[in-house]
Amino acid sequence: MGRQVKSQWDFGELFPPETARRVLTVSELTAQVRRLLEQHIGLVWVSGEASNLRMQASGHIYFTLKDERAQLNCVLFRNEPVAHRDLLADGQKLLVQGDLTVYEARGQYQLVVHALELQGLGALQAAFERLKQKLAAEGLFAPERKRPLPKFPRRIGLVTSPTGAAIRDVLHVIRRRHPGLEIILAPCRVQGDGAAAEIAAAIRLLNEWAATEPAETHALDLILVTRGGGSLEDLWAFNEEIVARAIVASAVPVVSAVGHEIDFTISDFVADLRAATPSAAAEIITEGAVRARETLRAAPERLRAAVQRGWNAARESLDATLARLRRAHPRRRLREAWQRLDDARHALQRNANQHLRARRIQLQTLQARLARVRPAQVLARRREAWVQLTTRLRQRAALRIESQRARLATLETRLRLLGPEQVLARGYSITMDAATGAVLRDARAVQPGQQLRTRLKTGEILSRTEETRGD
Repeated sequence: MGRQVKSQWDFGELFPPETARRVLTVSELTAQVRRLLEQHIGLVWVSGEASNLRMQASGHIYFTLKDERAQLNCVLFRNEPVAHRDLLADGQKLLVQGDLTVYEARGQYQLVVHALELQGLGALQAAFERLKQKLAAEGLFAPERKRPLPKFPRRIGLVTSPTGAAIRDVLHVIRRRHPGLEIILAPCRVQGDGAAAEIAAAIRLLNEWAATEPAETHALDLILVTRGGGSLEDLWAFNEEIVARAIVASAVPVVSAVGHEIDFTISDFVADLRAATPSAAAEIITEGAVRARETLRAAPERLRAAVQRGWNAARESLDATLARLRRAHPRRRLREAWQRLDDARHALQRNANQHLRARRIQLQTLQARLARVRPAQVLARRREAWVQLTTRLRQRAALRIESQRARLATLETRLRLLGPEQVLARGYSITMDAATGAVLRDARAVQPGQQLRTRLKTGEILSRTEETRGD
């Protein structure tokens, strides 16, 4: 129903009051979202592939669970008792159970993990690691329990599939390297359900058969457990505990050759020897025979060489004996004595001549020294030196006297020029007190009536003072 208009000027409220509204902070909104997620979703199972795995120093693990179209942040706290924690890696397919919540500091939702299961190859790898740790703890991998293989096996047991590639490889290598080796085949399946039980049964069967044979016949020297390459699922029968226990319980040494070089199975760890491939295992088993054959093939040449070395040694010994006999013959000794006597005579003559030459040189040296120290010659040299010194002394004295005379004349001339006679000769006079003879230099020191004496160049004048005048 429309609002009633009271007058033509009633236009209603031009500025209505503001509509009431509720404003939330970011923290309040995030908290509401968290409550909604935890209440309406809560604990869930999620499958996906792990990526961006980060192990923090605190022990917490952060990773992303993703599929083709979306991803979910996950956190596994260190105090959460979760199996397979140590096996987590990027790319693993996981089945994860956890609480869906919001990490309010970043405003993002995440899954707090409480349990996880590995899927596909991850589950097989986890089972492999568990069994490996279990058997290692029992000491079944210890090197000290490994038995050496016989160097020249004559009969071996072969545990493998009669239709696989492994048996063809083994037979080919054995026929080429050791055709006389006898092989007892215990056929079994090496893949699929029940294969592990058949492998273990074949190992036990070969041991039972070997135990029934007489010991001197060497029923079995070793057992080869083998198969060709394949995926982890294909090789899984050799990772079963029943196979590992059968290998450990075998009284005959066991060689394990499963898969390719990069493949490792539990049977490889518990066997007495691990070979990279079936062909490599066959080569290891026949190595002794091949080396023995090579040794026998080279034996004639080595024998001829040994005989030749013995003949050469005997000839050298005979030659040495003959040489010693020749050296020990009396005639040889007499000749050597004659030769030593001649050497001694020659050495004595040489030494005598050298001594004589040395004495002659010494005498000549003494004569030369005596000639240099004759007294007459020394006296003549000394007299000549004395004469030279005397002459030089006289010359120096004369020079000194002449120098002093010149200096004295110079001083005399200077003294004469500076003497009072020269001053008086130029018209000056010297006035003195007649009584004391003191030279007067200031008129104020003269008293009226004082008697004075004036010296001229020639003669003196006596006078009496009447009056004195200053400047």
